[in-house]
Amino acid sequence: MRKGLRPAAGIAALVLAATACGGGSGEDEVVELRFSWWGADDRHATTQEVIERFEQAHPNIRVEGEYTDWESYWDRLATNTAANDAPDIITQEERYLREYADRGALLDLNEVGEQLDTSQLDELVMPGGELDGGLFGVPTGVNAFTIMADPQAFEEAGVEMPDDENWTWEEYVETAVAISEGSDGEIIGSQTPAFNEQSFQIFARQRGEQLYDENGELAFDAATMTEYWELMQRLHEEGGAPGAAESVEYESGGPDLSVLATNEGAMAAFWTNQLGAMAETAGRDLELLRFPGEAESEQAGTFFKPAMFYSISAETEHPEEAALFVDYLLNDREAAELILADRGLPANTEVREQIRDQLPEADQLGADFLDEIEPDVAGAVPPPPIGAGEVVDITKRINEDLMFGEISPEEAAEQWISEVETATGDE
Repeated sequence: MRKGLRPAAGIAALVLAATACGGGSGEDEVVELRFSWWGADDRHATTQEVIERFEQAHPNIRVEGEYTDWESYWDRLATNTAANDAPDIITQEERYLREYADRGALLDLNEVGEQLDTSQLDELVMPGGELDGGLFGVPTGVNAFTIMADPQAFEEAGVEMPDDENWTWEEYVETAVAISEGSDGEIIGSQTPAFNEQSFQIFARQRGEQLYDENGELAFDAATMTEYWELMQRLHEEGGAPGAAESVEYESGGPDLSVLATNEGAMAAFWTNQLGAMAETAGRDLELLRFPGEAESEQAGTFFKPAMFYSISAETEHPEEAALFVDYLLNDREAAELILADRGLPANTEVREQIRDQLPEADQLGADFLDEIEPDVAGAVPPPPIGAGEVVDITKRINEDLMFGEISPEEAAEQWISEVETATGDE
């Protein structure tokens, strides 16, 4: 079933290996912790309020926030880690979790199980923080990758909205082409999903394969990736997606300049948590669709993605207090009522239900969509390998080469596999 929304307001090197800022062992002494995260000003303000609430409940603990924008965050964290001065609690991203866990920089959170309760966290994202029998990150929240659609664009092109529970990849291409042709080129059928490797993740999972296995090694057949690139090539050659140069421009412009945001197209691939911002920018109703190919495949390819992770430094002087703070972030309803879905829909499934009615409309629809696809999710996605941060650029570049006709689908698959193996050490 499709989920729609009326418009409404809506990593190069990561790490941790830190020391605490101070504090003593006596009961009356104040323990000082440092907590780092990235994001915009509204996230900073909300997080500071959460910290204040936590400190009121735990007067012997003080939490110092360290925050910046996405790009600066990783540089600062890398620098601090190199200087043996990383924060006690760090917001992590999945592409870098394995690298810093392998370094021994992250605390195995199983060691603070008395302070950190994970019993209510979503089982479909919890394994994303597990490596070699240890737990090195707990998910902040949950997202899913979708085809976001503009019903008004479909109507203007004279094309029916697809049955997303049953449509095939062939029908996806055909639908995109029909929209472009039905509107005499005024409406783009679909922005290409091939700039994001997660669309191939879904394609591979539908065939009983996956992007990476539990050891961080590539876990799909080259023929599967060739078939995927053939479909992406058809999408462009048959006119369902913008031309090569235009596609590069749309991609570089980000969500705010996508075909949906600019009312120039009918479909694009985005995460569930982007629905509100996209609908607000577009000024139109938008709907969430499952990726094509789910019904015809061995298993559904859809998966739940941990929005972020909370990790604790292996060198913190106060692991128990740090774990208490992470527990508060994840499991306290008062904290959840402030954070809402800013770090993904809450990973704590009980808390997610408790605050559902308080979520903005877009996030409520996102929660409904997750509920609908959950029975089809075939297990969690393993943590990506070391070097996975480079895969983003590799994927974009190879997709560009394919669109410009410089390589064939088979060559695109061979090149992608070769370059990713080199980047991740899987040779």
